[in-house]
Amino acid sequence: MNRLLPQVPILALSGALAVLWAAPAPAQQHTVLQAENVRFDYAQVLRVTPVYQTLRATTVEQQCDPEDKTDSRFQRVLGSVREALGRERDPKPSTGENCRPVPVEREFRRPIAYDVDYVYKGARFRSRLPEDPGNKLKVRVAVTPVVSPISTSR
Repeated sequence: MNRLLPQVPILALSGALAVLWAAPAPAQQHTVLQAENVRFDYAQVLRVTPVYQTLRATTVEQQCDPEDKTDSRFQRVLGSVREALGRERDPKPSTGENCRPVPVEREFRRPIAYDVDYVYKGARFRSRLPEDPGNKLKVRVAVTPVVSPISTSR
């Protein structure tokens, strides 16, 4: 065996390690914060204003001009008589000779969000929400104490 190291029983050595393991660490100050206190309640909705997105779409449609007729007094009288007799009640459909493609722009508005004014415990708030909440709005109420830093100088 080795003469330089004294013979120490293994049980004594493991007991010493257990004492060192259980010894307290050097004292340090830690601030412990409690978990947030949260509850839910309802606020009274005062006003809901939709926020719109405006979309523009352009389509091409056929626009036809009426056929060019020479409109004499005789033709007007003849047309009135035919109409009175029950002939030609519907105007003649266009033959397509006087038609041309024309771009037509249309605008569409759709709500994308809602600005909601509401009151909770006498205080007024405004939030932008994805849906109209109706007359009542469920709110999350959280209370957390303000902890001031610990002063190290005395």
